Amino acid sequence: MNKKTFGDRIFDVLNYTLLILITIACLYPVLYVLFASVSDPIKLQSYRAPLYKPLGFTLEGYKIVLNNPDIIRGYANTIFYVVTGVAVNMIFTILGAYVISRKNLYWKKAIMLMITITMFFGGGLIPWFLTVKGLGMYDSWTALVFPFAINTWNMIIMRTGFEGVPGELEEAARIDGANDFYILTRVVVPLSKAVCAVILLYYVVGAWNSWFPAMIFLSDRSKYPLQLILREILITSDASQMQQGISLTTSGQFGETSAYKELVKYTTIVIATVPIMCFYPFIQKYFVKGVLIGSLKG
Repeated sequence: MNKKTFGDRIFDVLNYTLLILITIACLYPVLYVLFASVSDPIKLQSYRAPLYKPLGFTLEGYKIVLNNPDIIRGYANTIFYVVTGVAVNMIFTILGAYVISRKNLYWKKAIMLMITITMFFGGGLIPWFLTVKGLGMYDSWTALVFPFAINTWNMIIMRTGFEGVPGELEEAARIDGANDFYILTRVVVPLSKAVCAVILLYYVVGAWNSWFPAMIFLSDRSKYPLQLILREILITSDASQMQQGISLTTSGQFGETSAYKELVKYTTIVIATVPIMCFYPFIQKYFVKGVLIGSLKG
């Protein structure tokens, strides 16, 4: 084994120090929100120093949020949009990536050029809205699913991953009488699990955090996803609806109304963030491998 030089040791120290600082910078905002969500709102409102632990302890904020029908309905809507939307995303992206990854595809360069152009040029918000409305999808769950069926960048990454599958395996399958659908489902996709897992993660995170399309295409509040309701709470400070079913006054348990609003904001952020954070560890083992395979031509 080669002995590390003094310069190597200095580099290791600086490298680990930098990584630790970056980790702290990434984790602290998450911990701050988590600690604030279980802190006493009166103490939290007057506290101005960095927060390293909860100020007191209370779960009343979670009771208030979970008793609000908009939050529960938004959760159910978001889960439906994520499951339905991601299923459509993966089906269309896999089919599209398989087609453009075939070496014998006619007009392949022209097709790739047209696909790539969509990454840089679009019709704009108004034509987009008019198209969705003209197709009868306005104020419907379909407006949040089908207009976003394929992400061009994700399809290109998956195409590159599919091109890394050895051609000999496909030739052997064709000799045995397999058609394209069989080759895709039994050969290409099983050998591209890492790429598919990474693209799945991209789509799930994007669908879970999406709020702008819902704000544009939905007018019925009962169809709002959780993130749009969270936006109303954070941006417009609309925490008044959280009082449904709970009697709070300015002289009650939480003191001033502003302190109560802050508690609701932090609690709602935690509730909206935890599910997607729990999903990531199941995909993380494929992440590095999938990104490398999908970014480098095999």
